[in-house]
Amino acid sequence: MAGQVSVEDGKRLTGRCPDEVTVDEAQARARICALNVLAQIDAAAGLENVEQLAQVIGFVLSADGFGDQPKVINGASDLLEEVLGEAGRHTRAALGTNALPFSVTVEIAAVAVVRTR
Repeated sequence: MAGQVSVEDGKRLTGRCPDEVTVDEAQARARICALNVLAQIDAAAGLENVEQLAQVIGFVLSADGFGDQPKVINGASDLLEEVLGEAGRHTRAALGTNALPFSVTVEIAAVAVVRTR
């Protein structure tokens, strides 16, 4: 799935972590990104067809010196495992960046292996 950004109810959730958005708020936004990833997978192939979520790459809009990106992206990883069970276990990268589209706080991209028949 291409990058899914922190958008909820049509509203972009913006702000740099941790000076504009707390780590807890950023984790919640990562969960929202994961929900958006799941919605895209469901629309494309159906969640019931996910054999394995192979990889997740998370980007966090970060202030200089911030190093807790893995803690933020745990919000997404934990949700994906909750929803998909064992199939939701994945490899992951958690990266900080100085810019994301529309200044959103988090963006998540994922690779899923799905049954096609």
